[in-house]
Amino acid sequence: QLTWSADNETLVFVRGEARNSAGEIPNPTHDPAGTEQAVWTVALSGGLPRRLGQGTSPAVSSTGQASLVYDGQIWTAPLSGSAPAAQFFRARGRNSDPAWSPDGRRLAFVSDRDDHSFVALYQPASNTIRYIAPGVDRDHTPRWSPDGRQIAFIRQPGRGGDPPPPGADNVPVPWSIWVADADTLRARQVWASAASVEGSLPRIAGENVLQWGADRRLVFASESDGWLRLYALPAEGGTPQLLTPGPCEVEHAAFSSDRRTLVYSSNCGDIDRRHLWRVSTSGQAATQLTRGETIEWNPALVADGSVAFLRSDARVPAAPFLTDASGRKVRPIAPETLPKEFPAASLVVPQQVFFRSADGVEIHGQLFLPPRAGGRLPAVVYMHGGPVRQMLLGWHYMYYYHNCYAMNQYLASCGYAVLSVNYRSGIGYGRAFREAPGRGPRGASEYQDIVAAARYLRGRDDVDAGRIGLWGGSYGGYLTALGLARNSDLFAAGVDLHGVHDWSTRRFRQWAGTESPEVVKKARDSSPVAAVDTWRSPVLLVHGDDDRNVDFSQTVDLAARLRARNVEFEQLVFPDEVHDFLLHRNWVEIYKAAADFFDRRLMRRTGAPSSASASLPRASTGREALASWRESIDRVDARIVELLRERAGYAVEIGRIKRALDLPVSDPGRQEQVLRGASGRAATPLDAEAARRIFERIIEETSRIEAARAAP
Repeated sequence: QLTWSADNETLVFVRGEARNSAGEIPNPTHDPAGTEQAVWTVALSGGLPRRLGQGTSPAVSSTGQASLVYDGQIWTAPLSGSAPAAQFFRARGRNSDPAWSPDGRRLAFVSDRDDHSFVALYQPASNTIRYIAPGVDRDHTPRWSPDGRQIAFIRQPGRGGDPPPPGADNVPVPWSIWVADADTLRARQVWASAASVEGSLPRIAGENVLQWGADRRLVFASESDGWLRLYALPAEGGTPQLLTPGPCEVEHAAFSSDRRTLVYSSNCGDIDRRHLWRVSTSGQAATQLTRGETIEWNPALVADGSVAFLRSDARVPAAPFLTDASGRKVRPIAPETLPKEFPAASLVVPQQVFFRSADGVEIHGQLFLPPRAGGRLPAVVYMHGGPVRQMLLGWHYMYYYHNCYAMNQYLASCGYAVLSVNYRSGIGYGRAFREAPGRGPRGASEYQDIVAAARYLRGRDDVDAGRIGLWGGSYGGYLTALGLARNSDLFAAGVDLHGVHDWSTRRFRQWAGTESPEVVKKARDSSPVAAVDTWRSPVLLVHGDDDRNVDFSQTVDLAARLRARNVEFEQLVFPDEVHDFLLHRNWVEIYKAAADFFDRRLMRRTGAPSSASASLPRASTGREALASWRESIDRVDARIVELLRERAGYAVEIGRIKRALDLPVSDPGRQEQVLRGASGRAATPLDAEAARRIFERIIEETSRIEAARAAP
């Protein structure tokens, strides 16, 4: 949570995470002194950060005050740090979303009363709280007009009434936009959605759901035509004007200081990437600023009209860039943020692939193939979490999936074919795809996309159909467990990070708002635990026991069920860690464990090497290994092979030898060329028979090692 002071000289940020249901702040370092969530500031000119006080959601006024939310109340502190934070006022309910008026004299906020909520206005000068058009509805998202004369907000029906029919897939969530006079607090509705599922409040819009543009125009998000788009609307009401056309979705958006220009990221014309577009809030046609095989997001407009943003591609992670107003002059802002030793050239460019599920739905994926691979490869299917996420053809814009993309690249470097699947219920392909019927606890319809991914891999000549694994986190962990439970015949092993294993738990019933036996049974049948009797493949279970998204008990329960059925599982548990794994070292440990697990379960079936301790780039160490074999064929014994297993994976080199041996004996020159390419040195030529002896000896020794390790 970052925000600037009005003079842009001070950065305000939050350090620490929110409380769990027991009131505990995450403490993954096990600090005996405990931890806190607090608001801090740091001056742009330098100096040490200053703590303002416990809390979150900072909002900064034009007069140098910072408001923050702590324990359901609004607190305030001077940005200068001259006084400690103090409670600003007392009000019933859980109060949040503070928003200062442009002149800094009034503060709007939301007061949540459980089944209804109000937008309220606090005036420090008179020490008064007033409520804007209070009613039985849920009012939220207050937005001040640039001149401070009006407040726009969103209204939704309060919780209550007849429950939806049991098992209802998509229920309309209507909403409306209201505008109030900031002095009289008289409010009126200026726009209302259709009472249809398409007209529902777009839950993926975030801050884009409602903002003010210039000239008393509102900019809001809607999925009324099936795609997340931005519209402009006069504050007095009228017909909304589409700002972002096309079969694509808007994500990150930013306004110019005068609110007349909007720059946003979208997948228009490049559905598995993100690029930047510019549009006037008055409704002129949008123009594309960036394009190509890069990914751009998080734009910020600079006073001179240029745009700062983050950019990545298939090989290079996120870094800040700057472009002029035309988008033609793009340059890095801080190239030193990427270490010089980062092995970008050794990474692979994932292929965009498509396949269809059993019911005909087209699924997009990214296929990572090892460089210079040979023979039939072990493969891994990756599934993102969310599920409202989309993996891209490059480094991801979210921290969690930035890490997952790195892991997919690493697995490819270790000799795996990796297929990242954008299954139904994810974003990027329209509302109908995201809100697909029967998804998750309503029938697990997206699981057929994972089966289709396995079928796609099994149909490839370069994939070993008997060595396909699964991995994913959160919702991806759920699909990993579901795949192993339902189809151990397709999936030989899996790595399940904090997955949901039983949708029918009490927490789910509270979330679904029903105890209907029909709904609970459907949820149970859609869960991995419902098919645990057919689970045969080994799994690595990973979870932090302070997870606030997926209860740790989900993994405890699954482990007990697997243990009772003698299903082999390994576990990696992080005390006091949360869902997103706050410590970088924990991410590293997880991925090392996952790579080692897959090596032992998938690679070792054919005597291929362990990759757990390998590092990019790998080719030079493999060439050195092959050169050693050429010089000392008779000395390749168990100890040497074991050393090679720890120092350098040689799957790629074995593949090259295989290809050389498959050539006709009458082509010794080509054999020598291939083997020289593998060994990296033009020494005494290897003939086909010598290469065959090397290969057979490697397999023999490696198989013996594995048999010895497997013995009781």
